[in-house]
Amino acid sequence: MNRNDYCIIMAGGIGSRFWPLSRTKKPKQFLDILGVGKTFIRQTYERFARIIPPQNFLVVTGMDYKDLVLHEIPEIDESQILCEPMRRNTAPCIAYATYKLLKKSRNARVIVTPSDHIIFNDNKFLEVMLNGLAYAENNDALVTVGLQPTRPETGYGYIQIEKNDAPGCKDTICKVRTFTEKPDVDTAKVFVESGEFYWNSGIFIWSLESVQKALSAHLPDIADLFSKGMSRYDTPDEEQFIFEAYSQCYNISIDYGVMEKAENVFVFAADFGWSDVGTWNSLYLQLDKDEDGNAIKNANTYLSDVCNSMINSDNHDKLIVIKGLDNYLVVDTSDVLMICPRKNEDGIKQTISEVLAGSGTEFI
Repeated sequence: MNRNDYCIIMAGGIGSRFWPLSRTKKPKQFLDILGVGKTFIRQTYERFARIIPPQNFLVVTGMDYKDLVLHEIPEIDESQILCEPMRRNTAPCIAYATYKLLKKSRNARVIVTPSDHIIFNDNKFLEVMLNGLAYAENNDALVTVGLQPTRPETGYGYIQIEKNDAPGCKDTICKVRTFTEKPDVDTAKVFVESGEFYWNSGIFIWSLESVQKALSAHLPDIADLFSKGMSRYDTPDEEQFIFEAYSQCYNISIDYGVMEKAENVFVFAADFGWSDVGTWNSLYLQLDKDEDGNAIKNANTYLSDVCNSMINSDNHDKLIVIKGLDNYLVVDTSDVLMICPRKNEDGIKQTISEVLAGSGTEFI
C-alpha cells in the first residue's frame, strides 16, 4: 500500500428513492439491502481497504450518522469522520475533505467514492483504481470513472468522450467532451448506440493539488470558505467552523460546479460490473428472479398470477399473499406497506412529500 493514497467516502445521502426501507434515521448506505450480510458502506470500506491504509480513510457524512459509521467501520478513528451539519451536495463535501487533507499531506493521491455502489469484479475494479491513481500522480488531471453502458438507462448520468477516442475507449484514459445528467429514454438510446458515451459512476481520482486548483478556479467562493479553516481543522474549533462554512455554502454538485467546466477532465473507461442501486427498479435488475420474473427478497410469499414484480419484506415470518399483479413493487416494513407500479417509482419522492404533509416525520 502507498501511504500517500487516500480514500474519501461520501456517505451523507438519505436514500429517499429506497423509502420506506431507507429512512432518515438509517439511510440506504447503512442497510444490507442486497441481503449479503454486509451494509453498503461496509462493503465499500472493505473493497478499498485492500489498497488504502485504514488511517487514510475519511468518511463525510451527516452529524446524525457518526455513530452508524463507527459501528460499520470500527477500523477508523473518530477523527476520520467528517460530519456535515447540513446537506449541501457533493462539491462542499469534497471541498471539506480536500482542505482537511491539505493540512496533513499536500502530495496525496485521492479516490473519492459514493458509499452505496455494487461492484461485481473487485479485482478488476481495484486495478482501475490503481491505474487511475498512477495517472493522477503524473498528470494535472481530474479523472472520473465511466462504465460501458449495457442498456439505455435513464437513471444514470452519462460521460461523452472525445470523438477521436471513440469507439473502443476501454480500460484506458480518455478526454471528456461532455457530461449529461439522466437523459430521457430516446436520448439514452442514441448515447448507447453512438459508442461515445459511458455511465458516470460518480467515482473520482485526482491529486490533492489538482482538485484544490480546480476548486479555486471554478468554485472560488466555496474554496475560499474551506481554506479559511486550515488553522481550525483538527482542533476543538473545527465543528463550529464547519457549521459556519456550511451555513454560507450553496447546494451544488462537483459535476456541475467543477467537472463540467474544467479543461483537464478525463474518464477511465472500464467494465468491472457496476450499479449504483439508486432505485428499487435498479435493485430489481440485479436480483435473481423466479420463472415469472419476480424478485423476492426476505419475503415469505404466496403468489398467484403475479409477474415481473419485486416483493421486499423485513419480516420473513409474515405471509404475503398477492394475486393479479404485473410489474409492481411491494415493500413491506414494520410500519409501512408500499405498493406501486414499477414504472412509477420515480414518484416515490413525491409520495414521501405527501406522507410528510399528512403524517409528519413519523414514517419518514
